[in-house]
This record gives sequence, structure tokens and C-alpha cells, in this order.
Amino acid sequence: MRFLIGLLALAFAQTATADEKLPPNILFLVTDDCNCDLSCYGHSLVRTPSLDRLAKRGVRFTHAYAQYPVCNPSRSSFLTSLYPDQTGVLNNAGNFRKQHPNVVTMPQMFRNHGYTAIRIGKLYHYAVPNQIGTDGEDDLASWDIRFNPRGIDREVHEQIHSIRPDAPIESRFGGTLSWLKVDQESEEHTDGVAATEAIRIMKELHPERTKRPFFLAVGFYRPHTPYVAPARLFDLYPLDQIIPELEIPTDRDDIPLAALHDRPGQRELTVAQRKDIIQAYYASVSLMDEQLGRVTQALTDLNLSDNTIVVFISDHGYHLGAHGLWQKSDLFEGSCRVPMIVSAPGVSQNGRTATGPVELLDLYPTLAELAGVTPPDHLKGTSLVPMLKDPTASAKPGALSVTVSRARQMHKEFTKSRVMGYSIRTERYRYTEWGNGVWGKELYDYETDPKELTNLAKKPEHQKTMAKLKATLDAAKERAVPGFTRAQQ
Repeated sequence: MRFLIGLLALAFAQTATADEKLPPNILFLVTDDCNCDLSCYGHSLVRTPSLDRLAKRGVRFTHAYAQYPVCNPSRSSFLTSLYPDQTGVLNNAGNFRKQHPNVVTMPQMFRNHGYTAIRIGKLYHYAVPNQIGTDGEDDLASWDIRFNPRGIDREVHEQIHSIRPDAPIESRFGGTLSWLKVDQESEEHTDGVAATEAIRIMKELHPERTKRPFFLAVGFYRPHTPYVAPARLFDLYPLDQIIPELEIPTDRDDIPLAALHDRPGQRELTVAQRKDIIQAYYASVSLMDEQLGRVTQALTDLNLSDNTIVVFISDHGYHLGAHGLWQKSDLFEGSCRVPMIVSAPGVSQNGRTATGPVELLDLYPTLAELAGVTPPDHLKGTSLVPMLKDPTASAKPGALSVTVSRARQMHKEFTKSRVMGYSIRTERYRYTEWGNGVWGKELYDYETDPKELTNLAKKPEHQKTMAKLKATLDAAKERAVPGFTRAQQ
């Protein structure tokens, strides 16, 4: 790896003149399964000082949404700027190249415009934790350089606590709630190894040396299960300060069965188990934040901050008990909403908050515009540069999220046929249809009901609002779903 980087650096230096003004570098930071329980998003307990500092250097988006709340479909979407129905990836087993063999991905676009594209860790799908240390389901055409970190968290599987200790190994850790407190420090974990390599590569491929900008994508694994973190990070979150969200007895009465993506053993968790799980999840968030902070501090140390665009996102959100749900894959706010921060020197209004709805696939055209490169014609996202300049601006009327209902996996009475859910999130409302409404509809008003406790879809006084939101949803589906037209409805 180091020999290859050295050769690349030498070659790039020989093909660029010393007085060229280089385009901005891009540091693309992606975390896995991280919700908005972060101090920069107002959480009172979780400590994320590195993200706090990044938010002060950029624009924090409060209404950013994944297009599919599962790893592979979401990543395939934002790395191509195509909606899930267009990529053809609707589960963790799919590959967008099957349907679009020649599509130009985001990093591939930057490669085509003279950037060195580097991947460290998980950008495309990995089966975590079993594929840690491998290429996973990588896209080789996207990168010049790839590095697969592997740390102590990958070596301790026999010690990990799981709520399903007798399940097959692929479901025991990555597919369900599992955690472990260890003595080893953060730098020894997979994310720590990734951060160390990212810092080394920035030094090795410093634009002053190579005369070439870089697109450096760093994919952190935590807080994806299993939540493995150092004991001192668990200690940041005393159990007596954790108040788990308990299922409200009547909450699910007005929720369509299609929307309830329950998983084995999770509704039966005791309060003590919930506290242990949430503590471990938050410790894993802090681990990620520490390692992200090492990477962003290196930008300052290497005098790269003034010419480097920094993006931080999660691939989707994550439930910690709301509606009796844990993890992801459904179309509630906790599963679809993601943290997103963009720092673009000289462009973004630093320390500001943008409240308009945005989609993860908007990042592709945004970065293309910021870097001054011409993107391919296929992009479905909308550039967010106007919102970076003026956070009160709006990019679109609503954010679209889709999923395949998982209800049949836990609810025997539900249909065995595939039921698609489509949801539009505006700044105030969320409107969702399951199977074009045949399997249920949902309407939530976050101004009056931030916890989504009352489904307004059947209430007569909200039918006009629902009709307007349906029109917004159908317009989004025309853009996102091949063959869909509003005339069909």
C-alpha cells in the first residue's frame, strides 16, 4: 500500500505545475447506524465534541433523510444520486452495478476530474462485523486506493453479549442488539485504525506534494452493532442517567401493521437491558466521534482546512425503543432521519442551521458544484449549495424515503407478498403509504406530536392536509420510481 501511494505521489507531482491553484479537497466522513442523539443536535447526555466543532465550521442540517433506512440501499443511493427504485438495490444483498453497469459514482466522478479517490473502511456495503477487514461489497471502479481496517473489536466475538445468544452468528452480532465493554483504547479499534490510516494518507498524498486534490472517504463502523467500545467511554454514560424510552401501551393501536418492523426479542427487553444497550450504543458513538476528531484535527495540523470540504453523515437513523422498535428499516423519523454537517470553506455559513428537508442523494450534486466539476446527467439529487450560502433557503418541498415492509417476518397475520412503503417528510409533516395505501396510511404532525404518537390519516379534519402531502409524495415518486405516474393514482 505505501509503495503504491509513493508511486502515485511521484507520478502526480510530475504531471502538475507548481503554481496551479488546486480544486478543493473533499473529506467525506460516513458513520454507520448513527441517529441524531448527538450533542450538536441538542441531546443532553451524549458527548460528541468533535462533531460539535465541525458543526461550528459548517452548516448543520436538521431535516436530512436517508432514501432507504438500510445500509446497502442507502449507500448505493447517495453514492450514485439515484433513488433506491432506480438503483434496483432494495436490500443488503443487491448491487447497483447489475442494473447500471456504467453508472458514474460520486468518487468515480472525482477520479475522472483529476482527484485521487481513496476509501478507508466502509463506504459501500459491508456485512458488519463479519466482513470487517475485507473489501466487503466494494465498488472497485470508484477508487484509486483502498484500505480495510481491522481492530480489536473484530477479535472479541466470543465475548460479546447478545440478546440472541443462540442465533446464527450472522444474526447474533450484526443483525441484532449486541455489545461489549473492553479495556483496549479507541486507537486499537477498527475505527481507530481507520483514523490512523486516514491521517497517514493525508500526509502522504498532501496536495503540496502531489499537486493533485484528494477525495478521501472514511467509513466508520461504530455505532453499528456490536457496540464494542473502551470501558472509559461506557463510564461517560452512567446507567442511572439513562432513561430508556418505553413502549406506550396505546401507541401502536393506530399504526398500520406494515409499518411495525419488529425484530426477535426486542419488545420483551427489560428496563435494565435497555439501559445496558443504550449505554453501549452511546459509548460507540463517542468512540466514532473521537476518531473523527483525530481526522479533522489532522486537516488543521497539515494546513489543509482552508481548502478542504468536509461532509459528515450517517447512512440512516436508528431506533432505541420508540414505538417498541430498535435499529432501523422502517419509515418512522428515528429510522429515516440522519445527522448531516457540511463545511465548505468560503461558501458555507459556519455555525448555522438549515431546517429545510434534504435527501442524502443531494450530496453528489452539491459536492460537484462546490468542486467546480461537471457531474454526469443521471443525478436525481438537488445541489444544496444555495442552502450552504443561505441556510434559510429550501432545496425541495419534501424528502422521500422508501422501504420494503418487514412486518411479515414477525407478524404471521401480515401478507407474505412484498409491500413497499413510500414516505414524504416536509419540515412539519410526514405522510406514508404502504402498498399505495392498500396496507395503510400514516400522517404525523411534528409541530404538535414530535414523538409520532397519533396517526392523523383517518381524521376528517386532516384530509386536506393529507391530500396536499399525497400530491407531494406522488410528485416525488414520479422522479424516483420508474414507470410511476400520478395518472395511475
